[in-house]
Amino acid sequence: MRICFLPIDNRPVCYNLVKDIASIDESIELFMPPRSYLGDLNRNADIDALFDWLKNAPKCDVVILSLDTIAYGGLIPSRRSNESFDEIKIRINKLKKILIEKDAKIYAFSSIMRISNNNYNEEEKEYWKDYGKKIFEYSYSGGINSSNIPQEILDDYLATRNRNFEINKLYLEWQKEGFFNTLIFSKDDCAEFGFNVDEAKELEALGGKTKTGADEIPLTLLAKALEKEIKVFVKYTEPDCKDLISNYEDVSIEKSVLGQLELGGFNVVNSQEEADVVLVVNNFVDKQGELVMNWPTQGSFKGDFLPPNKLYCVADVRYANGAENVLVEKLLPKIDLDKFYGYSAWNTSANTLGSLLAVLKVRFEALKYNEHAFKKLQIIRFLDDWAYQANIRGQIQEPCDISNLIKSYEERLIEIFDYDIQDSIKYIYPWKRKFEIEVVID
Repeated sequence: MRICFLPIDNRPVCYNLVKDIASIDESIELFMPPRSYLGDLNRNADIDALFDWLKNAPKCDVVILSLDTIAYGGLIPSRRSNESFDEIKIRINKLKKILIEKDAKIYAFSSIMRISNNNYNEEEKEYWKDYGKKIFEYSYSGGINSSNIPQEILDDYLATRNRNFEINKLYLEWQKEGFFNTLIFSKDDCAEFGFNVDEAKELEALGGKTKTGADEIPLTLLAKALEKEIKVFVKYTEPDCKDLISNYEDVSIEKSVLGQLELGGFNVVNSQEEADVVLVVNNFVDKQGELVMNWPTQGSFKGDFLPPNKLYCVADVRYANGAENVLVEKLLPKIDLDKFYGYSAWNTSANTLGSLLAVLKVRFEALKYNEHAFKKLQIIRFLDDWAYQANIRGQIQEPCDISNLIKSYEERLIEIFDYDIQDSIKYIYPWKRKFEIEVVID
């Protein structure tokens, strides 16, 4: 299969992870733009260069793309851009023309503009540092009590939201024409109420499909594009608590799991016996912990880890933004590469699930399975989600050399996966902040 893939931005989980997953099956030919064309925290994507790349890309069976990358220059610029609706409409109509010429199945997603509940403006407009929480409260209340927000700021915020919403409705018209094979509107960092929730409901009423999450959705679409059906049984470590809602999401962990499985084209079955693969979900008891914010969660993984007597993979969502140490310590000694199909504990529950299911689908269906590539991917995930996010990140104050802090984790993983890469591992902070690290294995 030949796949043309246009990511959200240049973060390793949006760019490198796609390549690492696709490399598990050597029969997949993956075409992506140069990483330098994509945006970062403070720089928009080079849209003209991306248009040229897309025009000249080889003929593919499938195109998977983030519509925000072309429309606004990326997910973050979609919240910051001051361009008009008409300017963006001209740009996306140019995109539509190019995609029609590609004559491929098109799997795409566009974001519903998020509303973060803090005054942290690193990914928002400048005024968010003073009015972010107030705008969130205004949205959560349904547009009541705006007196503490200057009118010009409120007008700008609402105009940006409305512009993005109208662009999404334009994509929905394309969907009704049969242009997309699949179109998803993503709900990123959701609360129970708010303008973004209302917009999602309106898009659904108009026939659109929405999904909680964002960064992982292109990966879930990759799984969907591989059309073979896989029967999955979901095993929760805390089955009585699967109705609880994850941080940064507006649906229960069970609905999040089932939504990702549905979008990825999996068939959920009711017993382990009839399943091809068991998805083990390490869920939470009272509320999801949060490693970045130091929010605790009740209890930890109980008992020993007993691998299912089937192929299996593990979605570790007891905490947001990193692994649960107790689970990992019990999982690692039990890994059998013939049955173990992947681990993830990346960021939100949706992020973890979507990326893991892409790994599962690619490996399960691989026509030319590359075990070396699978081992490399798993080592990167454990070094990132477990070693760094759940442990080392809390020990450092700012981006720094972590080679000594992470050495013992490297040694354990090299032994478990029988993969000699200790002298070729590097760690980079791609956006020059602690939040994400890039694990580079030459």
